Amino acid sequence: MPGTDDCTKKAGSHRRPRLRRAPGSIAFVGLLLLGSLPLLGAQPATVTFSLNFPDSDPDHYSISVQSDGNAVYECSGKISNESDDREAYQAAFKFTEATRARIFDLAAQAGYFAGKIDSGKKNLAFTGSKRLAYKDAQRDFVADYNFSPQPAVQQLTALFQSVATTVDFGRRLTYYHRYQKLALDDELKRMEEQARRGDLAELQAVRPILEEIFDDPSVMNVVRARAQRIMEMGKSDAARPR
Repeated sequence: MPGTDDCTKKAGSHRRPRLRRAPGSIAFVGLLLLGSLPLLGAQPATVTFSLNFPDSDPDHYSISVQSDGNAVYECSGKISNESDDREAYQAAFKFTEATRARIFDLAAQAGYFAGKIDSGKKNLAFTGSKRLAYKDAQRDFVADYNFSPQPAVQQLTALFQSVATTVDFGRRLTYYHRYQKLALDDELKRMEEQARRGDLAELQAVRPILEEIFDDPSVMNVVRARAQRIMEMGKSDAARPR
C-alpha cells in the first residue's frame, strides 16, 4: 500500500493551475469605466422658450422642457385681474410624451436655433420679444426673434404660447382658490371656453389645482363641476395622437 506521504503527493499533484490575468486587462477595464463616466453624468437636452411683452399679463414668461419631459414655467404677472400687484411665479410639470417628442423634433427641424430665425422685416407688428434656446452636451444655441418665417419655429411658438396660457390659468386659479373663491367661476368658465376652442395645450399641467378645487366642499358645486369637466378634457387631449 502506498504510504501517507505518497497519497499527499498525488493529491497535491491534481491542484488546478492558477489563471494568469493578462497584464493589460485591468488597465483596459479601468479605461472602459472612465469612458462611461461622462455618459452616466450626461445632462438631458433642454429646449427653452421665453417671451417679453410689456403691457401684457404676464409681461414675461419662460418654459424650459428637458428631453425627459420635465418642465418648468416661470413668469412675472399680476396676482389677479383686480390688482396691479405683481408676483414671481414658478410651476413644475411634465409634458405628455407626444408633445415632448414634437418639441424636440421641431427643434431639430429648426437646426436647434443655430442660425438666424427672425424674418428681419421691420414693418411687422410687434408681438413680443421671443427667444428659443437649445442646449445639450454638444450644442448651446440661442436665437431671438419677433416673427420667424420658418414653419418649425412658428409651430413651436404657437405650442409654447398655448402651454403658457394653460399654466397661467393654474397660477390665477391657485390665487383665487386661496383668497377669492367667488372669482373661481368666471376664471374656470373662461378656461373651459378656451379649452373647447383648442387654445390650450397640456391641460394635465394644471390638474393638481383643478383637483384641489373639485375636492373642496366649500366651493360651489357648479364650480367644482366645471373643474371636473376640464380635467376630463385634459385626459382626452393627452390620449389624442399628435
